[in-house]
Amino acid sequence: MDRSRIHQAAEILRKGGLVAFPTETVYGLGADASNETAVQAIFRVKGRPENHPLIVHLHSVTQVCLWAKSAPEAALALGRKFWPGPLTLILKKASTVSKMVTGGQETVGLRVPDHPVALALLRKFGGGVAAPSANRFGKVSPTTAGHVKKDLGGDIDFILDGGPCDIGVESTIVDFSSGDPVILRPGGLTRERLEKALGRPVAVRGIGPVRVSGQLESHYAPKALVVVVTPGEVESRAAGLSKGGKKVVVLAKRDVAAKKLYASLRRADESGADVIVVPAPDEKGLGLAVGDRLRKAAGKR
Repeated sequence: MDRSRIHQAAEILRKGGLVAFPTETVYGLGADASNETAVQAIFRVKGRPENHPLIVHLHSVTQVCLWAKSAPEAALALGRKFWPGPLTLILKKASTVSKMVTGGQETVGLRVPDHPVALALLRKFGGGVAAPSANRFGKVSPTTAGHVKKDLGGDIDFILDGGPCDIGVESTIVDFSSGDPVILRPGGLTRERLEKALGRPVAVRGIGPVRVSGQLESHYAPKALVVVVTPGEVESRAAGLSKGGKKVVVLAKRDVAAKKLYASLRRADESGADVIVVPAPDEKGLGLAVGDRLRKAAGKR
């Protein structure tokens, strides 16, 4: 790890700049979460609606009290168990937290990422870093520094390269703001592990009173049309589309494993595909998050 680059990135954040950095899930586009002008720049660069809330990245569970008005013990217990890691907690925001970060809501999303470069940056910076994925809004998330450079190029101030992301899909978002915990976005922390830790079932709710990232009908979308079918239908559907004059790329089951999913969609786009045919995953473990991302990628645009 290049400490001089960590120091440089932290200084850019302090001056209100935008820094792309790696996490275990995807690359994030970070700004000082206490600087509204810097946060507004995230929305402008991504083309992201300002009512779409951002997640605040912290270096320790001890910082939760600075950003949340209150936190149930069950939420803190999850943070202590799974942080650093791919878990985002939705809590009632502290009065000092800008609604520019929360999309106008009284709740805030918090997480501690599990990547040495991200943690080094967050410790050096000291405060909270608001960071969605480092790509244009609604498009395929980046899992390498090269993806970030291609998507955002000269529109941001600095890119920290930490290599390919280990998990490859975004964090699991768990809402504790309205009582019992609810998964609002499946992600890198599996539902099974959450339920085991909590000792109870946890519902998955795509739409609810709290807005979070990844809830739109179309999201994580490549340029090509995405068609998700059962594994047994892949060949016939691809053949039919090809006969209709479409350039079809078929992704194998291994291509849509969580770690490879976004890179596979990007490669298919780069090949000039009109249509990407994808086998639906078994929605157990990380397959729940993969299935969610593929449905959004295939959503009506």
